[in-house]
Amino acid sequence: MALNLTETNFESEVINSSVPVLVDFWAEWCGPCKMIGPIIDQLSGELGEQAKVGKVNVDNARDLAVKYNVRSIPLLLFFKNGEVKDQIVGASVTKDQLKAKLLALA
Repeated sequence: MALNLTETNFESEVINSSVPVLVDFWAEWCGPCKMIGPIIDQLSGELGEQAKVGKVNVDNARDLAVKYNVRSIPLLLFFKNGEVKDQIVGASVTKDQLKAKLLALA
């Protein structure tokens, strides 16, 4: 299961992480977000200690959504050493593509 990221734990879990982190910005009312949600959760279970996967509910964490210029969701940001290294907008991506991108940063 992906980490539930909030304004409270984002810095410790993402910015200060020693491994790459995939962050899924999503919302309850977003259809494509619901389609990609299970893929994000599956990926989280497959990575072990190599990388982390987390989700930010944009309705609950508006400051994070503003900080990272979230204009359309789902927005997948790939972090390494506290910086955004890559991004994917939308749900037209496979679990293997996400895994490959994330592990390329490891």
